[in-house]
Amino acid sequence: MLLLGGALLLGAAPVRRPLEEGAFSIYYRDEKVGYEEYSWTEDERGYSLSIRGRMTRPVPMIISDMTIRLDRGFIPEYFFFRGEVSGVAQEIISEISEGRVENVIRVSGQEQTVKADVRRDAVLLPNPVFSSYMVVTKRFPCSLREAVELSAYIIPQTETSVILEPDPESECRLFLQMGATRIELETDSTGVLKRLAIPSQDLRVERD
Repeated sequence: MLLLGGALLLGAAPVRRPLEEGAFSIYYRDEKVGYEEYSWTEDERGYSLSIRGRMTRPVPMIISDMTIRLDRGFIPEYFFFRGEVSGVAQEIISEISEGRVENVIRVSGQEQTVKADVRRDAVLLPNPVFSSYMVVTKRFPCSLREAVELSAYIIPQTETSVILEPDPESECRLFLQMGATRIELETDSTGVLKRLAIPSQDLRVERD
């Protein structure tokens, strides 16, 4: 399984203000199997989500360093991943501009460049990194009133359409339908992701 990668900003680095930091515990079949630590920061250009963590099941993975960079309108600009998936070291660097993506993938000493065209506002969802769903909850913080169709780029593999809909019984709960998979997202009024669950896969993620 391939993960994602990222690109570096050129020029003088803007001052980033930490808006939110936290950690998630990952449970598979009610057993704790990993964690993710995240930091959500803001500067005059947009937002950055940084993630570290590890998981033993159902997919063994180490996230040494991962970053998703967005502009002020939540349009993705850069992605970076360094870590291991199923024991294989990987690094992915992605640069995104107006829906044009160039991925540089390094695995086992080999480098490959993969290009793709995706929707300009596609949500970047590295699989299986759960903190990345925070981009969805930040974009729709208890504000969604009816179902919307979004594009998700399972970077660097494929783009797919997903349906995001609100829970009529809780304004801060969302359901993301991705093919046959239904993902439950619980947040607060500021878009802080508190809980994620994928019942069909016996997975849940709880904010510590």
